[in-house]
Amino acid sequence: MEKLKLRKLRKRLKEFESHLKDILHVNDDILLPSVKDKAKIILDDAGKASRDNAAEIGNFLDKAPMRAAKILPSRRFPTLREYADVLVVAFSVAFGIRALYLQPFKIPTSSMQPTLFGIHFQKKDSIPDLPQPLSYLLFSTRKAEMKVSKAGYLDINSFYTTKSFLLFDNVHFKIAGADYKMPGDIKHIEQYCLKRRLEFEEGESLCDGWLSLGDHLFVDRWTYHFKEPARGDIVVFVTDGLKTTSGPYYIKRLIGMPGDTLKIVDRTIFVQEKQSGKFVPITDFKNKNINKIYEMKGAYHGHLPAGLLSDEKEFHVPENHYFMMGDNSSNSSDSRDWGPVPRQNIVGKAFFIFWPFSRRWGIPDGAKPLDFNTFSVESPMEYQ
Repeated sequence: MEKLKLRKLRKRLKEFESHLKDILHVNDDILLPSVKDKAKIILDDAGKASRDNAAEIGNFLDKAPMRAAKILPSRRFPTLREYADVLVVAFSVAFGIRALYLQPFKIPTSSMQPTLFGIHFQKKDSIPDLPQPLSYLLFSTRKAEMKVSKAGYLDINSFYTTKSFLLFDNVHFKIAGADYKMPGDIKHIEQYCLKRRLEFEEGESLCDGWLSLGDHLFVDRWTYHFKEPARGDIVVFVTDGLKTTSGPYYIKRLIGMPGDTLKIVDRTIFVQEKQSGKFVPITDFKNKNINKIYEMKGAYHGHLPAGLLSDEKEFHVPENHYFMMGDNSSNSSDSRDWGPVPRQNIVGKAFFIFWPFSRRWGIPDGAKPLDFNTFSVESPMEYQ
């Protein structure tokens, strides 16, 4: 019995020493030197207790916890504090990854369609008809359906905005005194539903489909620290110093390299590289992802002349600058309007579309154009 009692006391003494050492190690940066010294005295006394004398060990263990409690600061809600420490570390790692490697980014506009989609209307049969919130969680969509209940005129003074679940915009308005509520902001509702009309007929279906809330992707902030951007890359950059009208970030395709001379002929970009002496179509270069823009399928329609590249006008890209254009060049504010982008503005390269789970999910530029002629349908973007 005495041997069993001595073995248990030795185990308790060892656990006490280990626990006190852990406390000193974890709190080393916040404990006062005087507290550390007193704790070390307790550990020294533990070491002096004879491992063969049960009475001596027991006498030490009776007093030691109280001695430690008097010198060590009490901690309220210790479990909650431990969880908070874990969360702080987790958030620090997450924000470190965001700052150095991968940054989430939401496509705000339609300038890169159909490669990347901003907020846009989709046909009813473009995705499975699932109930909310499942449809939103999988496809980032909200139901957009409206049938006119009473013939009459739109009350242009009736518009006001509310939010669902503190997240989603809804616009309320009246036609012939009847109330309607549609998802999105006024600009998007004008585009996919009202279509700049003022008079409507009873029973008229203005829209029957989905409002997609845009593609979400990760941007690779790391690669461009080691190599320069390449022609054809989909690039995110800040708008500092550019004469743009909206947003601190833009996402476009890199069309022109430093030293290039560019022009557009028959919806195709032609490039004269520095010291090459001749123009060649952009489809002749290494990155073949650009080629699909000229297939005239699935809403791709080539590059339209405008601004700096209007009417076969040539533009020389300065050194340390890049010429950026949207794939949807008929609805894109880009370098044709506000000039080339300085190298220091570039944030990173489009890396992975993580939401929604659409045909575009995965590596950007991975989806092939849908198999229909762009000019054969009235609204080709609605079929994505």
